[in-house]
Amino acid sequence: MRSPLGERFLCQGLGICMRTIWWEDNFVRMIDQRLLPGRLEVPAYNNYQDVAWTIKEMVIRGAPAIGAAAGFGMVLAARQSQATTRAALLADLERAGDVLRAARPTAVNLSWGVERLLRRAQDPALETPDAIRVAMLAEAQALADEDVEVNKRMGRNGAAVIPDGARILHHCNTGSLATVDYGTALGVVRAAHEEGKRVHVWVDETRPRLQGARLTAWELMQDEIPMTLIADNAAGLLMRTGQVDVVLYGADRVAANGDVANKVGSYNVAVLAQENGIPCYSVVPTSTIDLNLPTGDDIPIEQRPAEEVTMVGGVRIAPEHVAVYNPAFDVTPHRYLTGIITEEGIVYPPFREGLRRVKETAEARRR
Repeated sequence: MRSPLGERFLCQGLGICMRTIWWEDNFVRMIDQRLLPGRLEVPAYNNYQDVAWTIKEMVIRGAPAIGAAAGFGMVLAARQSQATTRAALLADLERAGDVLRAARPTAVNLSWGVERLLRRAQDPALETPDAIRVAMLAEAQALADEDVEVNKRMGRNGAAVIPDGARILHHCNTGSLATVDYGTALGVVRAAHEEGKRVHVWVDETRPRLQGARLTAWELMQDEIPMTLIADNAAGLLMRTGQVDVVLYGADRVAANGDVANKVGSYNVAVLAQENGIPCYSVVPTSTIDLNLPTGDDIPIEQRPAEEVTMVGGVRIAPEHVAVYNPAFDVTPHRYLTGIITEEGIVYPPFREGLRRVKETAEARRR
């Protein structure tokens, strides 16, 4: 189903269509992704502290979606502030930005969204608190709308490397739910499907939070794109037996040299792909590229609660008090990547200059 503007919206069942996150009646509304696919709920939030909580608790997840949440969270912070002077409001916004940034450390889109809203608020042309508040809402809306168009451009670029009949291995969730709408790596799959290419997706379940089993499988089934759910450990067997043609996944941060931080397990998949002669692409908006970090070793890796590993669906599967190591992400060294697909084109090795070029092109386009 499509809106009157022709944008693709996430749909379920009886014509319920929406983006992953949006502004409505002075609230931020977002799909609670912890509950899918069992039920669809869209709670509303009216303060930035709650938005920070939704990011930390993964009510909303996926680097681009988190960036949009940061933008709307900053709008709420501006409206919560009782400041009557420009200087006081800017000080309140700096404090709110610190709270939002701290929610999750790995995804650079979170701090990118905060910084973009702060830059808008600091525009000298905005002389009063009310003018700042109005401009910030417009900026957050623009950020969200741009995300949809960026994803569509990425999809078209990436579809060029997907042959007709491709069997695609995909890790985690990178679709509409991970973005404002359409998706990054799943956006490539969607674009190829829309072009009439016959594709089939092997969907990693993606332990421990099962984003593949819960979210990616649900999205692909909604779009009637052929897919099969697999245990993470089956990926190597499929590659060795010639049943995978290309590997796609997203990223939460890309270092200047092309090292990619993505959902834990991505590194394993990339190494197996190279061993079996299969192209492996990370699909990312340029906002996820962090040229300030030289290599992936500099990317902070979030540690998540032990219960994500010891419990499944509220049922304990491990002994009480067992020691748990639960990194949310791992880093794929750039040598295992065939290319990095962005909205400004596909970057191939050597990555450093290409990443800088697409980053600068995207920033020029935005200006």
